[in-house]
Amino acid sequence: MEPAIIIVLAIAFAIVVRLMAGSFDGERVERYLKDQGYELIDRSWDPFGPGWFGEKDSRIYQVVYRDRQGCVHRAHVKTSMMSGVYLTNDRVVAEPGAESPGPAESLESEKERLQRRLAEIEAEQRRH
Repeated sequence: MEPAIIIVLAIAFAIVVRLMAGSFDGERVERYLKDQGYELIDRSWDPFGPGWFGEKDSRIYQVVYRDRQGCVHRAHVKTSMMSGVYLTNDRVVAEPGAESPGPAESLESEKERLQRRLAEIEAEQRRH
């Protein structure tokens, strides 16, 4: 068998294994969160998330979930077939009942913030 064919087959095999592992990871993470009484909102692969350096077997994801009290959290999850699921950098990003501003309100508040910052920079430049 030619070396080029072997390389292509090895790459294809690695891709298939990674896709299967990702599917199993998703099920494992969702089951873990449900067992805790949480609702998974979003999950995305984060290969360079916290703890990636030197890690061989685990994969890292960023998740957004809602806890029993209704708080929305953003966290990193490290998981593998053998090690289970570990949440890190877990922080609350929205309290229950706190409505997020609409797009127009967000843009307006960002515009005001930038205008204040620009005025601060101009005042500082005038002093020097």
